[in-house]
Amino acid sequence: MKPFLHQQLARYADRLAELEFLLSREDIMKDMSQFLTLSREHTEVAAVASRWARYQQREADLASARDMLADPDMAEMAQEEVDSASAELAQLETELQRMLLPKDPDDARNAFVEIRAGTGGDESALFAGDLLRMYTRYCERRGWKTELISESPSELGGYKEVVLRVEGDNAYGALKFESGGHRVQRVPATETQGRIHTSACTVAVLPEPDEAQAIQINPADLRIDTFRASGAGGQHINKTDSAVRITHIPTGIVAECQEGRSQHSNKAQALKVLTARIQEKDRAERAAKDAAQRKSLIGSGDRSDRIRTYNFPQGRLTDHRINLTLYKLLYIMEGELDDVVEALQAYEAAQQLAELEVGAT
Repeated sequence: MKPFLHQQLARYADRLAELEFLLSREDIMKDMSQFLTLSREHTEVAAVASRWARYQQREADLASARDMLADPDMAEMAQEEVDSASAELAQLETELQRMLLPKDPDDARNAFVEIRAGTGGDESALFAGDLLRMYTRYCERRGWKTELISESPSELGGYKEVVLRVEGDNAYGALKFESGGHRVQRVPATETQGRIHTSACTVAVLPEPDEAQAIQINPADLRIDTFRASGAGGQHINKTDSAVRITHIPTGIVAECQEGRSQHSNKAQALKVLTARIQEKDRAERAAKDAAQRKSLIGSGDRSDRIRTYNFPQGRLTDHRINLTLYKLLYIMEGELDDVVEALQAYEAAQQLAELEVGAT
């Protein structure tokens, strides 16, 4: 294990002792807010300290087993212990590295997935519909709930713009890497000469704001409009002005919701989307000022980035950020995104570990 990891882990052991002392104090126990905060930290720190203690124990076991290799009577048993301890140490090191990585507090949140048709006209709108289906299928496989917040259907199918809400454990943490430009290369259904066309969509994934921590928006800065929802939905949705559009006047950011049956529920959802967009704008502006946060395209959320190409004639998906190429495009379009998501998460973890090592020197 690298020396800087030893240093980091030693601090966890010291912090665990400190937390146990603090949690035993009567004044802390009487302050429920502080007690809960320290208890949550204790749970996280104790998990790391426990694995670190096991690592140290297995290091000692390995050293003892190696000493016994010189004894002919003990060599066979010692070699078995060397193999066992070495394998477990490798596994423990991987676990500890992952546990030491800084956690994005937004990862555990629900998410909004916004898909917009770009260059390519009708074919781009059709591809937006395909992406929506891909993400919906992926969410179903993960056991997450999805809810259509707003949609702007295209005349020939697909969507000019669509917003999906995803509810589930670590939804944003898994989907955040989807933000950026998605390019498709295929022969459109309307193409009579078999020529391959290239079109594109943009995807933006935003964490759903925590109501307790969400930015406060001045009601005077909002313009709220109601209108009749478009698209399918039955008689009720077509005869009432239940759809809601909210404009944040200072920034010009707009959000709308038309899928609910009541104006009240649509207004609440639209406000959530608006808040998420404003927070994302603030986050992007802060990140742009800090070059260190933009070393990697992973998680940058820059919608102008061309992050991925879907080549249907070759059955190929390529993620340009990590040079990942998979020849299983039809399966991926059916929601089998695990290989892509896990590769991006692994790359992000490697980047964070490298930054930790640089920071420790």
